[in-house]
Amino acid sequence: MNVELKTKEDHSTFNIKNSKLTFGPIPSRRFGISLGIDLSPSSKQCNFDCLYCELTPAKTTSTQINSPLVNDIITQLKQSISKHSNIDVITITANGEPTLYPYLDELIDEIDKIKGKSKTLILSNGSTIYKKKIQQILSKIDIVKLSLDCVSEKCFKSLDRSDNSVPIKNIVDGMIQFRKLYEKSLILEILFVKTINDKQSEIDLLYDAVQKINPNRIDIGTIDRPPAYDVKPLCYEELLDIVDSFSPLPVNLTYKSRPKSLQSYSEDEITALLKRRPLTLEDIENTFDNNSKTILQKLLSKSIIKKVDSSGVQFYKFA
Repeated sequence: MNVELKTKEDHSTFNIKNSKLTFGPIPSRRFGISLGIDLSPSSKQCNFDCLYCELTPAKTTSTQINSPLVNDIITQLKQSISKHSNIDVITITANGEPTLYPYLDELIDEIDKIKGKSKTLILSNGSTIYKKKIQQILSKIDIVKLSLDCVSEKCFKSLDRSDNSVPIKNIVDGMIQFRKLYEKSLILEILFVKTINDKQSEIDLLYDAVQKINPNRIDIGTIDRPPAYDVKPLCYEELLDIVDSFSPLPVNLTYKSRPKSLQSYSEDEITALLKRRPLTLEDIENTFDNNSKTILQKLLSKSIIKKVDSSGVQFYKFA
């Protein structure tokens, strides 16, 4: 299904005199040094009203009404780039869903002209990925991060609270189709909420879907900022159990206050761990004592294991 992007004559814009369209740079554990672009600085404009969102609740919309012009964004972006030389990623985001921005195709082309060695990244809820035009636009971006919190329709409606414009099956199928044409870095983010999408039946559906989508990395986390609604996060141990159930997929556990419990591992134990699932550098730092790290480096030098970079996150995996 194709979607027609609206022209400037069809679309409302707003006075950006006092609007900040770029922000940062800020350090990101997942992507490096990030310079952000906000495509909806005036208000929340989103087709979801997720229970865990930190933004004030707002009526859902399938179109963005108030949109900054590409020239205004590029002007501010050039100013930011001139001040900050070591930018790993230029992150396209919004107070809402960035793929609703009507000039996204043009914006990406203009960013590519000035980004230099920086990579482009978009943070999307995945809601529009079933649209062929959106797939074509996103295929030009270096790193695409899509959210997928639920696979069953009941869970999807309860947690992500969409505007009813698309069923979750279309979104999952769209992600699978997008992966077939997108050869760059695809990341899925799953955010777990207590009693909603942490049931084993939903976890099993997510695992099956993620296998079919085949992303480069899966970021699994829970609520870590005050949510818009009265919902609760999972604890670290609960998240860790879910991560283990996604073995051997490349999972990155995103948890702000990860407990540090250093253990001693033998060579056989380390290889067994890495055969089970890849471990991030943060996993190693939080669980391996110094002797275990030394053994890890020996295995690395012998090419028994290898270290790979997945969009800024270092993974150790069995070779």
